[in-house]
Amino acid sequence: MDELKKVVLRLAEIIAHLSIGLLFTVYILRPIYGNYGILFTGNVWVNWFGVSYILFVLYTLIVGLYISKESIHYKKRLTSVYFWFTFIGSNYVVFIPFIKGENPF
Repeated sequence: MDELKKVVLRLAEIIAHLSIGLLFTVYILRPIYGNYGILFTGNVWVNWFGVSYILFVLYTLIVGLYISKESIHYKKRLTSVYFWFTFIGSNYVVFIPFIKGENPF
């Protein structure tokens, strides 16, 4: 039963970050792109995933370094190379439109 509880909590984490990321994408990122003359069209879900993952990394840093310092789960996540490469990719997805002047996705 303890394992099921962990799975449900991780699933709730994922759903929460995707939901909050969607709100940030629609209500914050879209107007910012608009102010810079960047059309918010195309595969916007790519930007949504990027924003959601950036929020997920910030959450993991706060919880892993300050709240649950002894948690093995967060230690493994913070030391994962895949975790950080995906974070770099997410930053690219969110910030490259400012450099290119358009949303390439």
